Amino acid sequence: MKKWLTIAAAVLLTACSSGADNKSYYQLPVATQSGGKSMASQGNRLLWVEQVAVPDYLAGNGVVYQTSDVQYVIANNNLWASPLDQQLRNTLVANLSSQLPGWVVASQPLGSDQDTLSVNVTAFHGRYDGSVVVSGEWLLNHQGQLMKRPFHLEMKQKNDGYDEMVKVLAQGWAQESASIAKEISRLP
Repeated sequence: MKKWLTIAAAVLLTACSSGADNKSYYQLPVATQSGGKSMASQGNRLLWVEQVAVPDYLAGNGVVYQTSDVQYVIANNNLWASPLDQQLRNTLVANLSSQLPGWVVASQPLGSDQDTLSVNVTAFHGRYDGSVVVSGEWLLNHQGQLMKRPFHLEMKQKNDGYDEMVKVLAQGWAQESASIAKEISRLP
């Protein structure tokens, strides 16, 4: 009888512990525009989003969380559904496409008369104080002229958890996309 109780306890513990290995996958949402506007890009101005680079600590699968001034944790069970640099590039292209009428924005070369945008993201993570951090710099080559701008955003999460953190990170990235679009729209 004791043997069966031991086996039953082992099976029960195994069943409970297997739930601890559940993984969650996150994808950055793309900001949508309302008003019936077509998402198809048309125009005579061309912008190639050449790259969005991230440092090694952000390039892995795990969502990053800063636990102190000097320590970062890369999650094992809260993972990016696709590489973060790809997600950032895809959402940037989508956001700029909707915010720059008259421009064709793409993630591949468009021709010899294109402007080229490169972004270096240095921070894209949650933080112990309930904030998220989105920072880096972007470089635009417009008709042979270079324009370089740093960015640094800190935004507060309203709720705890990775779902909320990813949503606020996406809002910060959308806000920076709008800032880039505003600068580009001023170009001659």
